[in-house]
Amino acid sequence: MRRTVIIGDIHGCFDELLELLEKVDLHPEDLLVGVGDLVDRGPAPGEVVGLFRERPNSVVVMGNHERKHVRGIFSYAQEITRLQLGERYAETVDWMRTLPYYFENDQVRVVHAAMQPGIPLAAQKEEILCGSTSGERELAALLPDGHWHDHYTDAKPIVFGHHVTGHEPMIRDGRVFGLDTGACHGWNLTALCVPGFTVHSVRAHADHWSLIKRQWQLPVLKTKPWRDLTWPELTETIAKFSSAPDAATRDWLEAVAAWAAELQSSFPALTTAAHHLAGELTTDELRQHPAARFLFQARNGRLDQTSLARQCSTPRKTMDLATTFGLDASDLPE
Repeated sequence: MRRTVIIGDIHGCFDELLELLEKVDLHPEDLLVGVGDLVDRGPAPGEVVGLFRERPNSVVVMGNHERKHVRGIFSYAQEITRLQLGERYAETVDWMRTLPYYFENDQVRVVHAAMQPGIPLAAQKEEILCGSTSGERELAALLPDGHWHDHYTDAKPIVFGHHVTGHEPMIRDGRVFGLDTGACHGWNLTALCVPGFTVHSVRAHADHWSLIKRQWQLPVLKTKPWRDLTWPELTETIAKFSSAPDAATRDWLEAVAAWAAELQSSFPALTTAAHHLAGELTTDELRQHPAARFLFQARNGRLDQTSLARQCSTPRKTMDLATTFGLDASDLPE
């Protein structure tokens, strides 16, 4: 008999997924359904996505984490996933755009986060189905006296993820099944097999999110646009991460701070160079010079260190001006 095998939030926990599929004895004819949130927080999002994309008879509904990537709404978890996927990232996001917001067959309904009771699935708001922040706010306002599933009265069972239910799935009246059992946090990855509505779980191999957050902090920090941050922004960003638990991250941030200080210490030399050139070049030569604005200010007595620093408001602007004047300017530490 062909089954529908529904998997809770996987969050990049590929080894646990393989173990769970072996435990449920998944057959080629079985329909495999993911409740969404295949990615973010775990060690192998690309492998998880690849399994669902490459396996026939597989469906994934849109989770709020996929939606974040599709909409370009980035927090730390999404920045990590982008680096983990590397060259595969763009086409993976293109695939995410194709995901449906719900799945339904004769036996069961599947959404990522929630649905508004009393409204057909096809008429539901996407934000509510996938559990976006705005969708959760709207649903809470509509149902202030409890969770949405407290009001679910349809005969057809519904399966969802999104909200971690604990080490065990949430099962109510044999019709409501919450399958997010915190795999990426070191708890369990859970499946529901239909018909029969049997539950199967495997233990997570580690608290992946805690490990991933530390492992990827420095690579993520290195992708920030340090050269284009203003000096106050740069100082604030360094301070924000200066107490990172990883020594390599702290050392790199110290090197960035030293690099920024070195660039800012070049303002006197840049001012002197501008005044020197302004006195050496003709007016026509000044007009054609890449730093003409600074040179005319110097010639007219309107350029001092304060005004130059105000105009060289980022590392890149400072480095570009130094290069124009033939002065050395070190680049961002690797």
